[in-house]
Order: sequence, then C-alpha cells, then structure tokens
Amino acid sequence: MAFDDKFRLSSHAVIFDSENRVLLLKATYGDKHWGLPGGALDVDETIHEALLRECREELGCEVKVSYLSGVYYHKAYDSQAFIFRCELEDISLITLSDEHSEFKFEAVENLSSVQQRRVRQCLAFDGQVMSDKF
Repeated sequence: MAFDDKFRLSSHAVIFDSENRVLLLKATYGDKHWGLPGGALDVDETIHEALLRECREELGCEVKVSYLSGVYYHKAYDSQAFIFRCELEDISLITLSDEHSEFKFEAVENLSSVQQRRVRQCLAFDGQVMSDKF
C-alpha cells in the first residue's frame, strides 16, 4: 500500500562492482530511465525494510546493507531518498523483475550530476550521513 499524500519516501541501494562502477537498472515504465535499485516505502515499512524488499523484488536476490550514507530531498518529486551502501554477493544471482529490462555497472562519471553526487558521497562515507537538496 502506498502513501495517499503527495510527499514520498524512498530507499535506494548503491552497489559497486570491483572496479567501483555502480549498479543501475533500466525501468520498463515511464521514461525508461536508468536508476539505482530501490523504491518507495509502503505505509507500514521502515527505510531498511523497504530497501530490502525493493532489492529482493527488483534484483531477485538479497543484498547486505553496509550503511546509510545520505538523505536527499528532491524538489521535483517532493520526496526524500535514503541512500544505502549495499553489497551483492554474486551478480550472477540477479534476476530482474518485470519493472526492469536490463542492468549494467556504470562508471560514476557517466551518471547524471544528481546521481554522481549521491554515489560519490556514498563511496566517500566517513561515518557522517550526508544530506542535500536537488
């Protein structure tokens, strides 16, 4: 069940491969954009529960949560996005849901400016959770 009001909360995973490229999924809906695994919280979920559920649904496998690296307000969506550093034991376990058509690992410098900032802050995490507005 989704929230009934306009304001949204979401949880997303930053998963790197051995070359520090970040995992992106290509949506099968909307503008078919590439984005981080994750999505909106259901009414009765914590940010951690939503992250694990979304990753399980979208990737078909479990991820290990390492830390929360940032919370970002996105004015265009009137939303707060919680960004977590996660580990994936074996990429061969990825089985995409119908929500995504493909996945890839992309170099950070090829991401949008917003994604670059969030991912770089995640990669440089020093124990201080970041916060920003876009």
